[in-house]
Amino acid sequence: MPLTVGQLSEFALLERILPRLHSPVGRPSSVLLGPGDDAAIVAAADARVLISIDTQVQDMDFRLHWPNGYSTTGFDVGWKAAAQNLSDINAMGGRATSLVVSLTLPGNTTVEWVEDLADGLTAAIHELRASTCAVVGGDLGRGTEISVTAAVTGSLDGRTPVLRSGAQPGDVVILAGTVGRAAAGLALLESVHEYSSLEEKLRGFIRAQCRPRPPLESGPAAAAAGATAMMDVSDGLVRDAGRIAAASSVRIDLDPEALRYLGEPLRGAASLLGMDPLEWVLGGGEDHGLLATVNPNVMPLAGFTTVGSVEAGHAEVTVGSQSPANVGWDHFAD
Repeated sequence: MPLTVGQLSEFALLERILPRLHSPVGRPSSVLLGPGDDAAIVAAADARVLISIDTQVQDMDFRLHWPNGYSTTGFDVGWKAAAQNLSDINAMGGRATSLVVSLTLPGNTTVEWVEDLADGLTAAIHELRASTCAVVGGDLGRGTEISVTAAVTGSLDGRTPVLRSGAQPGDVVILAGTVGRAAAGLALLESVHEYSSLEEKLRGFIRAQCRPRPPLESGPAAAAAGATAMMDVSDGLVRDAGRIAAASSVRIDLDPEALRYLGEPLRGAASLLGMDPLEWVLGGGEDHGLLATVNPNVMPLAGFTTVGSVEAGHAEVTVGSQSPANVGWDHFAD
């Protein structure tokens, strides 16, 4: 029988987790004191600290076992916990400096699953090139379901933060990373099409859902180039563009041709499931791409694609000047 967390003390479980949180390239210089004391110490040379937090809850944000036969690994959950937090710092034009993680675990959770989660956290930080970040501490608790909360700190390195409220009429709307792929992956996970039977491209969409890859170099680059507004696309292109529109009191008009181009790679999954790929592009979240607005003179900007324009007018999002039917994900309405 697999060893479970209920068979270990908190200290014994931490002894298994903490060694897995060491960065393969050593501790970042911003981390002055890591795990082991009541609190970590992280340098804040900028005199300002970016901070954000996200939670994943079993059967709300992920299933341990999906209808298509895929089993969520601890690695998946650890990776996503890191990625979605790193993406928030990226969207401000900053770089991440530390993560703290709180785990609530049922007693029957296997120790291997938790060790895998720690490996996923470390791997995401390393592979997404968040080299100045490390897991510096956290908390362990017992509960009826798995819940993973991660909080991240970051630095602006002397730059002005890029907010949602700076978009100006005449700017272009640009996107780094992907949209729609994580939504396609979620639809496949919820489908009757067995994971083991899916071709590699379709499995790639499931990876986009379980292990998103935010473009972490794009935030600071866009900030340095003069981006007027930015945000992480976590709840869908329309909903998140709408947040920029509302904060900036502008209309954002998305380009139908650009959207069709973004939807082309999704056609195979859409055909299999009887879906319209444009629905995933407009409303699908959790790819954690980066949406920004810039003066057109800044373009082309490496890693970004133009997907629309900023217009004067009522704060809303349109597609080819028409109101879209799909408005994206709402955590309480959906």
